[in-house]
Amino acid sequence: MSSKTTSQDLFHDKKTGFFIYLFVEAIMFSTLFATYIIYTPPQVGPHPSELFELKTTILASIFLLSSSGTLLIAEKGLNDRNMKLIMAGIGLTFLLGAAFMYFELDEFRKFIMEGHVISTNNFLSSYYVLVGLHASHVTFGLGWMIVLFIQGKVLPFNLFKEKHKIFNYYWHFVDIIWVIILLVVYAPYLM
Repeated sequence: MSSKTTSQDLFHDKKTGFFIYLFVEAIMFSTLFATYIIYTPPQVGPHPSELFELKTTILASIFLLSSSGTLLIAEKGLNDRNMKLIMAGIGLTFLLGAAFMYFELDEFRKFIMEGHVISTNNFLSSYYVLVGLHASHVTFGLGWMIVLFIQGKVLPFNLFKEKHKIFNYYWHFVDIIWVIILLVVYAPYLM
């Protein structure tokens, strides 16, 4: 067996393992979506339409969903072995993800300052757990991008390429979860 085949086999195994991880994550998020749907709108306490703001939701969504587009720039760089394009794509993706987190944290801050905390009712409990878990995934992804910046300078290109591809799967998954959050959590109460 050649070393190239061994490397490809190892990457295939890593990819399979990562897809299993994403499948488990999808089940976890499905459970949280079901919980949110059961408890929303609440019997008592603030109604979601009183809390959610169209402007904040649209801006946060534009930033996060655009980050999948900028990640495609990095993917093109991977195909062309162009490290400048890769780093530019990762850098833009990082900035857009950080901008998304600004809006998410500002929304949490605003709700908490208004007294709408996780223990207020089941709706807010399920909201904070679901949206907060997604935000923690975005934060983890931001940290992962910093690691990719470092790995891009020290790892052999083929190994870096594999690590970058695994990250791409993760970030696109995080964006897909946000689209579902947008449709299930926010959209029904913003019109």
